[in-house]
Amino acid sequence: MIDPEPIRLIPRHASSAAAPEVSSSQVTFNRQELNEILNLYGRMVSAGEWRDYAIDFLKDRAVFSVFRRAGELALYRIEKTPRLARKQGEYAVVATTGLILKRGPELKRVLAAIDRGSLRLVSS
Repeated sequence: MIDPEPIRLIPRHASSAAAPEVSSSQVTFNRQELNEILNLYGRMVSAGEWRDYAIDFLKDRAVFSVFRRAGELALYRIEKTPRLARKQGEYAVVATTGLILKRGPELKRVLAAIDRGSLRLVSS
């Protein structure tokens, strides 16, 4: 499968002619990954659980952080770390405390750890 082109974010103050290039050493989310994350984010916003997000593209990983309120610590961080792809899986969901809730090679399965819609009450 061909990996789609990564999404490039352009600051508001930058003109389209002077758009910054994403360096090849920077890790980014591709369009499909970002689509899956934003679908979950949209459901959680409409449920009133999340209100804000931030995206960071670093040398070794890309991080999508979600917040209950803009002035607080991130509730969850969805991280993509390519160097862990062959070991533990390149995707991880990390709680505010730093506890890794789920890690794996498939983003959809990792996101299920924080998707309230996928949790069901089981009675005995």
